[in-house]
Amino acid sequence: MKSRLLRPALLFIAFFTFLFSVSALQFRGSDRPNSQKPIGDRHSSSTPPWDDWGAQTQEGQNSGWAAYNEATALLAKVRPTATPWWEFKKSGVLGTSAYYAKELFFVLFMNGPPQQQLLTTSPNAQKLGPPLRDAVKLLREAAAEHNPDALFTLAEMNFYGNYSHPRNYTEAFRRYHQLATLNGNATAQYMVGFMYATGIGGAVQQDQARAMLYHSLAAEQGEIRSAMTVAYRNYAGIATPRNCEDAVYWYRSIANRAIEYMRSGPPGGHALVRDSYRIADEHGGVYGEGASVSSSGRHADRGGVHSSRYSAFEDVVEYMDLQARKGNIELKFRLAKHNYEGSRSTPKNFLEAKKRFLEIARLYWPKDGKTKSTSLHPHDKRYPPMAAGFLGRMFLRGEGVQQNFAIAKTWFARGIEYGDQLSQYSMGLLYLHGLGVPQDAFKASTYFAAAADNNFPAAQIRMGALFLDQGDVATAIKYFELAGGHGYIEAYYYLAELTYNGVGRDKSCELGSAYYKVVSEKAEMLSTTFAEANQAYKDGDLEAALVGYMMAAEQGFEVGQVNVAYLLDQAKPRFTLNDLMPFVRKKAALASDAFLALIYWNRSAEQKNYDSLVKVGDYYLNGLGTQADPEKAAAAYQAAADSMQSAQALWNLGWMHENGIGIEQDFHLAKRHYDLALETNPREAYLPVILALYKLRLRSWWNTVTHGSVKSIQDEPVVKKEWSFSEWINDFLDAEFLNDGGGGHLDPDDYEDSPMPGGDEDYDFDDLDSEILESLIILALSGALAFLVYYRAQRQRRQEEARRQQAQAQALNQGNAGVNGGNVVAGDAQQQRQQDRGVFPDPNDPDFMNWVAGGIGH
Repeated sequence: MKSRLLRPALLFIAFFTFLFSVSALQFRGSDRPNSQKPIGDRHSSSTPPWDDWGAQTQEGQNSGWAAYNEATALLAKVRPTATPWWEFKKSGVLGTSAYYAKELFFVLFMNGPPQQQLLTTSPNAQKLGPPLRDAVKLLREAAAEHNPDALFTLAEMNFYGNYSHPRNYTEAFRRYHQLATLNGNATAQYMVGFMYATGIGGAVQQDQARAMLYHSLAAEQGEIRSAMTVAYRNYAGIATPRNCEDAVYWYRSIANRAIEYMRSGPPGGHALVRDSYRIADEHGGVYGEGASVSSSGRHADRGGVHSSRYSAFEDVVEYMDLQARKGNIELKFRLAKHNYEGSRSTPKNFLEAKKRFLEIARLYWPKDGKTKSTSLHPHDKRYPPMAAGFLGRMFLRGEGVQQNFAIAKTWFARGIEYGDQLSQYSMGLLYLHGLGVPQDAFKASTYFAAAADNNFPAAQIRMGALFLDQGDVATAIKYFELAGGHGYIEAYYYLAELTYNGVGRDKSCELGSAYYKVVSEKAEMLSTTFAEANQAYKDGDLEAALVGYMMAAEQGFEVGQVNVAYLLDQAKPRFTLNDLMPFVRKKAALASDAFLALIYWNRSAEQKNYDSLVKVGDYYLNGLGTQADPEKAAAAYQAAADSMQSAQALWNLGWMHENGIGIEQDFHLAKRHYDLALETNPREAYLPVILALYKLRLRSWWNTVTHGSVKSIQDEPVVKKEWSFSEWINDFLDAEFLNDGGGGHLDPDDYEDSPMPGGDEDYDFDDLDSEILESLIILALSGALAFLVYYRAQRQRRQEEARRQQAQAQALNQGNAGVNGGNVVAGDAQQQRQQDRGVFPDPNDPDFMNWVAGGIGH
């Protein structure tokens, strides 16, 4: 029975192995053609970039143009290699199961030599297919005749791996250098400078001075990537002394181009889409979920059981679509806005956005043109005017529809009727530029002012520009600062100009250069290829992703720097889940250049990335990419700990104090840093801190018993605070509020700025405080009243006892003065007791039972 089952299994394994081997031979050494094009090569890979090199001339036919043209015709026949069949995507239950099943099969039956590292040149020349081989031969012939296009094409093929050509960074550097020397081509000069700066692939030894030289030459010719690099190097003092004026010169030139590009778009300007993001944050940060600054403490995303935090983005969109179909106006609007703006994982869909916005707007404005009275929930009444504003914007800009200013104005007027700020701002644009209406700057300012009062950033910029034109600089700066708080590029540009030139504020080159840097980096699509690098990383092409991020890192983008350092990171734990479960490892090993990683960790740390600063300490502590230096490691940890945001840095300092590594051994200071780590991140740092404190206390006790030289843990002096009555009441109210759940975390995914059912808008926290205060006041008044009643009763009893004793004394002194006299006295005493019996009648009083039964008069 076992042999019958074993034979089919072996046949299946052999068949699977054969298919994999055949596919691997086809796929090995190939790459996606034109996977990442530089900014200077905006043309098709099969078309000569005439705009870069100049038009062909009769004289040029003798410079290898015939061979080059024939080569480009052959390259057009090269088809990109399809993704191999074993590349499963981890999406859904079946996709994830197939992915891990395939990985498990590879581990058990397909053990092979380790894969080649990134950023290296293949030591063995690979055979090329007939079209590609012939094309390369022709290109080399043309390059031998100093044909610039042939040199550029060969350099690109060897650097990026275009047309499935294997990467060869040494050959790429040689061709770029030839082209830069031949005619001073700016793109070639930029690439030579980039390769000198990074030493990528070992093609050339790092030389920052030569890198600066070639970048300066390219920047002078208008190469924006080199201009960014030169500006950043002057700004940060890399390979040159810090020079604020030079940094401002280059950043300002780039900022001018960025603003010119933004304003050259449709009314309202180009939408500057941000493609940069930290890939480490997708995994919880550099140190993982809970241990990194980006995912711990106040940055932690603590979603509740009903939060979308633990759901896939596609599932969230599907849920929103389902609820929108059921009539949820809010989710329908949010989904329409998502279609309009797009996201990193989904492209824009103007047609779908228009459809959803129109469905919402028709709740107020049906096709007959009359305003429809509808019984919407008060929370949903704001969405039809907002949808009208977006519909008008689409017609104004021609997004997904034919540009039509008249229709746009109609929708804006409808939105303005209900106070929609986007409609107010957009109507102001119509009158400011005379789009379908007579140009009227005063009327435009009226609409801008209304939108700016509603905290609309774009309108605040327009108001600031209007006040600046009128000479009211102080008011203009206030508007620009308000808009800058929302991250608008134009606001930063105006602030940079005013700050650097000292208009309306003190002149500051440092602050002005920082503003210009922000403007330049917000227009990242002009100088970087973040989108291509992100796609390459998503597709598993880590080498192409690393090159794209490295180019951005050299230009001063902190996101690019931390991404490169993360991919090159060598500070790995000794034992990880990857060691125990190899099938979860990535298919490609990362580059082993710890020195380069340390450079980018340093540059990222200088731009206020505290996780990167802790990483710098790790590298100095473990001697990665540099000689081990515990003192520098302690300095890096201390700098990160001073921010009071990194529990990891505080814990590391505690460990160094405990063991005397890099700093003086001090158990008391070690405990203090462990306590601060727990205070900074009480949730994620709880277990490691508690375990460390147990061990530390044991070592401190032993040190005390043995009279060691290390300072042991000492009790902190407790200073008893003198509480005033008002402070005691406030502290009591705060504690009562926290006990009632008032300090709970509100997940941003679970609510918006508008009131949500069950959210914080449904319950007034001020009423909660007032109710507690009223209860305390009532209790205090009730106690005071009870005390006054008790005091009055005791006083009346004492007075009655005194009068009785006085009457008895008088009777004894007078003797038997007569029965009538005695009766008179007794009668007077009884009458006096009846007139003043206090709160409660005497038990001997005949009316006592009436008082118990609620009798009248008591």
